[in-house]
Amino acid sequence: MSDSRPPTILSRRKLLNFAALALAAPAAAPAIAKVRVLQGTVSVRERIALPPHAILEVRLLRVSAAEATSDVIGAARLRTRNRMPIPYRLPFDDSRLRRGHTYALQARILVDGKVWFGTAVPKPVANGAIQPEILVQRVATQAHASPTLRGKWLAESIRSGGVIDNLQSTIEIGEDGTVTGNGGCNGFNGTATIAGDTVKFGPLAATRKACPAGVMDQESKLLGALSEARRWMIDEQRDKLILFDEGNREIVLFARM
Repeated sequence: MSDSRPPTILSRRKLLNFAALALAAPAAAPAIAKVRVLQGTVSVRERIALPPHAILEVRLLRVSAAEATSDVIGAARLRTRNRMPIPYRLPFDDSRLRRGHTYALQARILVDGKVWFGTAVPKPVANGAIQPEILVQRVATQAHASPTLRGKWLAESIRSGGVIDNLQSTIEIGEDGTVTGNGGCNGFNGTATIAGDTVKFGPLAATRKACPAGVMDQESKLLGALSEARRWMIDEQRDKLILFDEGNREIVLFARM
């Protein structure tokens, strides 16, 4: 009779001991296949947005350093869907585990068939302990300058609302953190403090021209949103700058000019 029981999902405590338990049977005993599932997350070191169609691949490997080879024990492949960190479930047959062998986890993220991110070396599984949280980094073939919010940007959305089509609300951030811009009626200037993926705009001084109500409303919303900005992220696929408030809510979306 076939075993119709669902795959077993391993708890963190069981993850720490599953290999030792699986290999405890006498060598002469026949291997009985049992599907187990690893659950974990993959995070990207760089602060950039992945396209929604990016693919995550995670593999559990049996590694042989002497022969410079590795066998795949289990694998998972899924769409990232703008999630970060990216959760994964990796099924594997624990009857394929062998006493005295070395095991490791490997992950990579592909976009349009090209590897953008990956583990520099497979993550070792020491003494049967699986560490399902994996950090990947930009691979050498895709390496380029780190994302930056410095440059000139055009507001496309403020607090998830549209902007006036023929009105340009802009901001320019210099290498030294100086800020200049135009809300659509009045120019403004000031400074920005940038550290990693955090940003805080200091008081922005603006001119005091009067313009139509709709123009002034958009300008006021932009300046208000800038005063609340606390985090930034570059969507490299679309070349957009996204600002977030203290609650991690998107407050302004800019396009590079």
